[in-house]
Amino acid sequence: MNTTKYILFLLLVMQATACKKYLDRETEDKQNSASIDYTNIGAMYSPVSGVYRTAAGENPGFVHWMDCGVRVVRGDDVAKGSSPNDQGTLTDIKNFQNDNPGVVTFWGNNNYWVDHYAVVLYCNNALGELDKYRANIPAGDATNLALYNQYRAEVRVIRAWAHILISRVFGDVPILKNNDNLPATTKSTVLEIRQWVISEMDSCISYLPDARPNQASPKGAVTKYTALLIKAKAAADAAGNNNGSSYWDIVLSATNDIIASHKFTLFPDFYQLWKIPGKLSDESLFELQFTDFGTSTGTNVLPGAFFTFQGPSGNQQGSPVSGWGFLSPTQTIVDFFNSRNDSVRLKTSVLFAGSSENSFVTTPSGDKIYGNSNAQTRFMGKAYLPANQMTPGRTDYGSNNNVRVLRYADVLLLNAEASIRKGQSGDVNYNLVHTRAKLSPVTGVTLQQVLDERRAEFACEWWGERYNDLIRTGQAATVLAPQGFAPGKEYVPVPQAQKDLNSNL
Repeated sequence: MNTTKYILFLLLVMQATACKKYLDRETEDKQNSASIDYTNIGAMYSPVSGVYRTAAGENPGFVHWMDCGVRVVRGDDVAKGSSPNDQGTLTDIKNFQNDNPGVVTFWGNNNYWVDHYAVVLYCNNALGELDKYRANIPAGDATNLALYNQYRAEVRVIRAWAHILISRVFGDVPILKNNDNLPATTKSTVLEIRQWVISEMDSCISYLPDARPNQASPKGAVTKYTALLIKAKAAADAAGNNNGSSYWDIVLSATNDIIASHKFTLFPDFYQLWKIPGKLSDESLFELQFTDFGTSTGTNVLPGAFFTFQGPSGNQQGSPVSGWGFLSPTQTIVDFFNSRNDSVRLKTSVLFAGSSENSFVTTPSGDKIYGNSNAQTRFMGKAYLPANQMTPGRTDYGSNNNVRVLRYADVLLLNAEASIRKGQSGDVNYNLVHTRAKLSPVTGVTLQQVLDERRAEFACEWWGERYNDLIRTGQAATVLAPQGFAPGKEYVPVPQAQKDLNSNL
């Protein structure tokens, strides 16, 4: 996105002043839409570019460090990390103390709500801006009419993903199709949200590029395959643990379409997938992009404190591989990896540290990770960027790396799961993922083996896959009982600050 377009969008989005009370956040600026030349069709992508940059932000956006904590901490693969009293309410959330007044009023929950719904509002605003450009496209201009439809579809895909992320945390929440009358919005059920997402993706798919995101223009934009995977994920949620649900037909069809395109392959090195060599690989169906432009100084587009939040805390002896020590992989996930001899995904998902402040463990990439006064010996491995992959002169942990969101491995495992639930074999697609981790092929793969494979493959990732899988398969009541889970505690309570603004919540 060039500078002119970027500035244009920053001004443009401030028109959405209706979000102020609903989001409980002041807008910073206003722009009279009369100053935008909607006859300049060459600038029509500007609002779409802004949506991508907004989604990749933290306030609003998908990568605020606290939002990541709220999203993932409920699973059995990640603990809060850091010192016990540092953002201790995350531990209350992990232990499903949803009635705790501190949880109901927790700033982090409200932050999550605001950040994600603000993305939705920005998407809605962008759709309105695109319609203003559309009014100036001649009826015979097929090229720009097609671009208009594509751009709208891209925005709607981001908006749908935002709704899934909101609902994964809060359960029943409003579907915001526009920015009108926000204080009076009412909640939709989890199922209704998934049904809406499926319908939205069906409406978008035909308008989106038939390409991988790394083939798209601009590079990294969502494509029809991003929409197909989001559709499949929504359908899997809707199907739950019911093998007879017709939603499994949707999962199977959508993932079959992605696989049959022959456009995607698994990145061969799982360890490097999460590092610079794996940026926008042929496995990626969506990732949030960041860059330092390969220069030692100057502009650096970072995901805020996203990587630093998860970096090794304590005195790391001057290494740029350092941070706040949150989201520590649990001993439970380590034991699970070891029980499977899953060494590749263990070394990738868990960054081991020394047992004291003066001892260290050397990573496969050669960095020394020291222990700390909190006695932490495990840090987030998928956030780890080796010092030797950082641009010389840059010291921000994670600088120049992207945040992976949707991957082809998810397509393959959802396809295997849907196949098995429908009485078919899931061996082929299961084994593509399984053998990538240097494990031996399996014959006659069972449903539980697929779910275990998902547990290993998506361990400690940032979108709550492990917890969501436990909820949709009905296994949470057993697996998470030691943490305090019980039916009815699936979701974090809607923030009190939002209830105060809208009694319908």
